[in-house]
Amino acid sequence: MKSTSLKAARLCASVIFALGLSASFARADDPGVTATSVTIGQTVPLSGPVSAYATFSRATLAYFEMINAQGGIAGRKINLLSVDDSFSPPKTVEQTRKLVEGDQVFAIVSPMGGTGAKAVQKYLNDKGVPQFLIQSSLPTWNTPQEFPWSISGLPNSDIELGLYARWIKANMPKARVAVLYQNDDFGRAYLTGMTDALKDTGASIVASEAFTLTDPTVDSQIVRLAATKADALLIGATARQTIQTLKKAAEIGWKPQMFIAYPAANIERTYKVAGAELAKGAISSSVFKDPSDPQFADDKDLKDYYAFMDAYYPKGDRLDTLNVAAYVEGQVFVEVLRRCGKDLSRKNFLKQATTLGDYKAGMLRDAALVRTEPSNYNIFRSMQLLQFDGARNVSIPTP
Repeated sequence: MKSTSLKAARLCASVIFALGLSASFARADDPGVTATSVTIGQTVPLSGPVSAYATFSRATLAYFEMINAQGGIAGRKINLLSVDDSFSPPKTVEQTRKLVEGDQVFAIVSPMGGTGAKAVQKYLNDKGVPQFLIQSSLPTWNTPQEFPWSISGLPNSDIELGLYARWIKANMPKARVAVLYQNDDFGRAYLTGMTDALKDTGASIVASEAFTLTDPTVDSQIVRLAATKADALLIGATARQTIQTLKKAAEIGWKPQMFIAYPAANIERTYKVAGAELAKGAISSSVFKDPSDPQFADDKDLKDYYAFMDAYYPKGDRLDTLNVAAYVEGQVFVEVLRRCGKDLSRKNFLKQATTLGDYKAGMLRDAALVRTEPSNYNIFRSMQLLQFDGARNVSIPTP
């Protein structure tokens, strides 16, 4: 009788253990994950002074719609909650907390803007929430020991400025360089980065002028910079202020060698709006193929990208490189999900995201490969140096 009772107790314990073990495998280890879906969050400026960047959000949503139509990844559909932060750090903090604590997202993916992303970086890292493919070129993102959960999705601006400094050293060794920069983390990184990059080149920065996003024009800044008779100008800005700079410099007859930050170096959205002749000779760099560039007319990547846009985002501008960036970032995120397979925990996601070996996404230039290591989070290690010839951005050799 006693033996029978012991056997029954052991059997009962075994059943309870098995049920508990089964349940532990059935439920998601981390928020936002079920057997059929993964929910992620994103903060973007759907309103405010840079609301033109809202197209990035729409293109990202469209890309995941395409992936879901194809069956998702490892049986899971991607649910993206893209919310407005108006490019305002306090609102980024508010919206990010809501996404993490209220909506229980698995990760923050492709948030737009460095200042906002920095405002929530410690919060997300303290909680162990992936902050992946940040749309910012700040060099400070590559800090895996301090902030292991934060990974940028864009080239580090120091890589870009290193290219410009080498070109200046080879072609304008005594250049007097002026800098126009956006008065925030993004713009200041161009000023400090170029200052460092020009050390020991023979060239020097002779003047700098800042602007804010709410300034109606940068005309007065350009007039003051032109008065220095600098023979090179670095524009650390996005499209609107770059267009204004090109127009004002031409109006007052100032013809420095222009160096344009890669977020603004778009033929259709920037150069043609300003006037293609005014942008002729401008030097820039990129990792993305420009869909408005005639050299890519028969490119397979471009055809695939157009097919995506036509089917899933027909109202979007196919020539806008913001949409190209969303298309590329979507591929990178999906690749990490694929590598996670069925084990979609935050810990495994971080492991896969920090061991990307030479992954080639569609619409990346030949010089650009996606690569990360646990000790180096710079997702791009090289960029293509470009010069606008009045019709297209021509690849030029790196000195």
